[in-house]
Amino acid sequence: MKLQGSIVALITPFYEDGTVNFDRLGEILDWQIAQGTDGILVLGTTGESSTMSHEEDDAVCRYTIDRVAGRVPVIAGSGSNSTETQIEKSVKYAKMGADALLCITPYYIKANAEGMYRHFADVADAVDVPVILYNVPGRTGCSIPVETVARLAKHPNICGIKEASGDISYAVKIARYLSDDFRMFCGNDDITLPLLSLGASGVISVWANIMPAACRKMVADYLAGRHQQALDAQLQYLDLINGLFMEVNPIPVKEAMNLLGMDVGGYRLPLCPMTGEHRAALAGIMKQAGLDIK
Repeated sequence: MKLQGSIVALITPFYEDGTVNFDRLGEILDWQIAQGTDGILVLGTTGESSTMSHEEDDAVCRYTIDRVAGRVPVIAGSGSNSTETQIEKSVKYAKMGADALLCITPYYIKANAEGMYRHFADVADAVDVPVILYNVPGRTGCSIPVETVARLAKHPNICGIKEASGDISYAVKIARYLSDDFRMFCGNDDITLPLLSLGASGVISVWANIMPAACRKMVADYLAGRHQQALDAQLQYLDLINGLFMEVNPIPVKEAMNLLGMDVGGYRLPLCPMTGEHRAALAGIMKQAGLDIK
């Protein structure tokens, strides 16, 4: 699967009682596609899947695949710190029709190099859809060793890595292993262009939840050789992008969506609403970026 461009790391909307708001989810999916997003990631970090039950994860994944109906690729976050659980979820989502799977490093448990390799390779052996590695040590406390990335890049069913360490040096090292069969996707909106310059094929974006068309255009401009236009956009929206991370993700982006009138609800504990000071600061940044606060 030659996936590239702007892929939204989708939030999960909730009702006031904390249950999943599937009606709003459907509206957001349709809007994202109408805005030109190149792909949908569901059940990632931004989707709060770590605080949802397996049954809720399954229902959100199935609903998303059915609603998108092949209009753009759907990537399902099937990760777990238990390799066995990750395999079970991956097989299930592949059978549902997910176009690819995002699998995370074994947080809390961590692993040695061989354990890290098998954590991903065993999943890729068990499914018939492409697997994307997810490296986000700020969340998991562990990173995929460069040498292990090199081994995994050779696996015929591992198609890429979401690189969200924020470490350009690490990204440079794994860029040596990129090919048509193993792609890198930026996992940090503030350094999308630097990673594209290293050969990344796109971004898996939090920012795209509120500005999918702008995010897509920035990436498309860069990939088409319009580097200055892409750089202008990265710098123009950098304050907004940083504002979406002034508190832990996805608190600010869901607040931003609510400020835009998208009514995506609140959070699952231990996530809580933004402080009043941060909320006011975010609203100000959004207005400066030209967004229409409701």
